[in-house]
Amino acid sequence: MRIVGLITEYNPFHNGHEYHIQMAKEITQADAVVVIMSGDYVQRGTPAIMPKYLRAEMALKCGASAVFELPICYATASAELFALGAVSFLEQLGIVDSLCFGSESNDIEGLQKIANILCEEPTEYKNLLKKNLKAGMSFPVARQKALSTFLGCDPSTSLLNDPNNILGIEYLKALKVLNSNIVPFTIQRLESHYHDEKLQRNYSSASAIRSLLAYSSSAIETEFTGGTFDNISFSNILNSLEDQVPPTCLEILEDYHKVLYPIYQNDFSILLKYKLLNKTPQALTHYMDVSEELAYRIHNQLNNFFNYKQFCELLKTRELTHTRINRALLHIMLGIKKNNVENYIQNGYHFYARLLGFRKADTKIISFISQNASIPLLTRLSDTDSISALGQQMLHHDILASNLYESVVTDKFKTAFHNEYKQPLLKV
Repeated sequence: MRIVGLITEYNPFHNGHEYHIQMAKEITQADAVVVIMSGDYVQRGTPAIMPKYLRAEMALKCGASAVFELPICYATASAELFALGAVSFLEQLGIVDSLCFGSESNDIEGLQKIANILCEEPTEYKNLLKKNLKAGMSFPVARQKALSTFLGCDPSTSLLNDPNNILGIEYLKALKVLNSNIVPFTIQRLESHYHDEKLQRNYSSASAIRSLLAYSSSAIETEFTGGTFDNISFSNILNSLEDQVPPTCLEILEDYHKVLYPIYQNDFSILLKYKLLNKTPQALTHYMDVSEELAYRIHNQLNNFFNYKQFCELLKTRELTHTRINRALLHIMLGIKKNNVENYIQNGYHFYARLLGFRKADTKIISFISQNASIPLLTRLSDTDSISALGQQMLHHDILASNLYESVVTDKFKTAFHNEYKQPLLKV
C-alpha cells in the first residue's frame, strides 16, 4: 500500500485543499492519503476559526483517508519547528512513502537548493545572517537578505518571497535533518495568494474565506479590532462561497454557524489577560517564543490591554513580527514552556499518534498504521496506558488546549460543553 502524507490546517477547508488531496494521490500514485492537521490553534499563533472536529470531518468527506492531530506544541510553533514536528510525525507513523505540499513556485529543485543551504549553514551565509540580525531586522527578513547576498543573481533567492515556498523549504529541511526516506513532491498553488483577502473565481485563500465569515458574525465580536460591521445576510455569504468550498463543506458551514463557529482571537481576551496578570517578567521568559525583551514589554504594557488582537499590535516592534507575538502570547495562555518542548525533541518528538477520524472505506489503513508505527496509535483518550510519562505530559497540554477552546465556544454560542474525553472518533 502506497501512502502520501499531507501537513495541513484547513482553516477552513476549501477547494484548494480538495485539489491538493486529489493531486497528491495522482502524482504520487498513492492508495491513501494520511493528513496531519493542526488542532484548535494554528501556526500563525491564533485559534482556528472552527473546531478541529469540523475541519477533520470536511477533510474526510473530501478524500482524506485518515486525519491525525498534530500536538499543540508543534502546531503553534515557528515554521521550522512546525515542519519538524509534522514531518517527524509522518516518519513515526511508519507507513508514509511520500509528502506532498503546495507551493507558489512548484520548483522542488529550487526549494531543495535553499533547504540544503539552510541546513548546512555555510560560514559566509551565517555571518551575513548575524550581521542582518544585529542591524535590527526580523529573522525572516534577515534570513532572506542573507540568502540573497550569498546566492547573488541565482533565481532561487526569490523563492523566499512567498509563505508556502518558505514552509515547503522547512519540510525539506526536516526530511534532511531526520534522514527520512519519505519522498517530497510539490504542487502549485492555484489562483490565490496565501494572504489574499478577496475571493477569487474558484480557488480562494483561507484568509479570504475567514474574512468573509467574519462579516457573518457582525452581531457578535469579530476578529477585527474595534469591529462591528453592517449585518450581511448569511445566506448571501453562503452563496458567495458556493464556488469556493466543496458542497459537503458548505453544508457544514451552514449547519454549525453560530453554533460551533466562528471563533476569533479576541474571544480569548479575558483568558489571556488573566494569565498575564499572574506572571512576572521572569516567569514569562520560560514560555515558547518569549524573549526577555518581549517579557518586559508585555509587563510594561499590560495596563494598556484592551483585547487580545489590540495587545498584539501594541507589542509589535521592528524586530518582532505579528506572528511571533501571536505565538508568544498563545504559548503563555496555553502554558507551553521551552523546556517541555526541548524534552519532547530530545526524546523522540512524539509519543502517540492521536487519530481524529478516518473514512470507513479506508479502515485497513488504521490496522496498517497500528502494525508499523513506532508510537502508540491513540483512538480513545481513555487508552493511554502505553504512553510514557513524557507523552502523558504532552497529551495533557493537548487536552487542556482543546478544552479551553471548547469553553470559549460554549460561552460564545451558549451551547453544551463537550469535554475532550467525550469527543467521539469520526467515522465518515
